[in-house]
Amino acid sequence: MYRQLMGLRQLSRRTIASSARRQVENTVKEKQKLFQEDNGMPIHLKGGSKDAVLYRATMALTVFGTGYVVYSLLSASMPKKP
Repeated sequence: MYRQLMGLRQLSRRTIASSARRQVENTVKEKQKLFQEDNGMPIHLKGGSKDAVLYRATMALTVFGTGYVVYSLLSASMPKKP
């Protein structure tokens, strides 16, 4: 049993160490050009449609949360009628 565990350990170590790494292209220069471009667009929306969707979802959740907090505070401050 111990020999099998040691063999498995050696196999996993060899697989991880010898696996070929995928080369990723460096896109920092393109991103810098995109975000430093002066086109009148706010920085948090320059990433494209994904940024716009995330921004709108965040704003919707913020407005909904604020409304719910105000509703909860108003309902807690009003006494219940018997």
